[in-house]
Amino acid sequence: MHEIRASSRYAGAIEATADLLSRLRIEALFVGSVARAAWLGGEVSSGSIDVLTLMNAPQKNQVAMMASNRGYRVERAEIEQSEELDLVPINFIHEDGDVRVHVLLATNALYGRMFAPSQEARLGERTLKVPAPEDLALMLTMAGDEAAVKQLTELPEFDLRRHNERLVAIGLGELVVAE
Repeated sequence: MHEIRASSRYAGAIEATADLLSRLRIEALFVGSVARAAWLGGEVSSGSIDVLTLMNAPQKNQVAMMASNRGYRVERAEIEQSEELDLVPINFIHEDGDVRVHVLLATNALYGRMFAPSQEARLGERTLKVPAPEDLALMLTMAGDEAAVKQLTELPEFDLRRHNERLVAIGLGELVVAE
């Protein structure tokens, strides 16, 4: 199982977010910097925490309401502005500064398919789910992070064929990685 390292502020935000979503019985997949730290190492210590969730639209209000009662700052105006983005923006309050958390709804098939092959990773005593390395590579490809994609493709557990098939399936065949 992969270990995730995070500064105390970010570890607190990740732990609190995992706890919040599990109490609401919402399946969650930590993406972005958390997944990157799980697969490539390094420490989560800047930027936002991004978590992909399997939930329906009415649960967005539950997440916001429960977050506001559990140590988060929730801006109603931001919630309303993000209504059509399938996103719940919240801020974990920490003495060293707030940490932005984006709770994203997996509203398309591509995101939904990332849950089945997801992997477990640990942050301290907490087990989290992160996307398979091929799915993280797809997200990093879209973000233009070629160096990280190269590192992922060199991992022994990376399935290059699966990654390339996914790229072709979503119309990005020009980004196929040579075998």
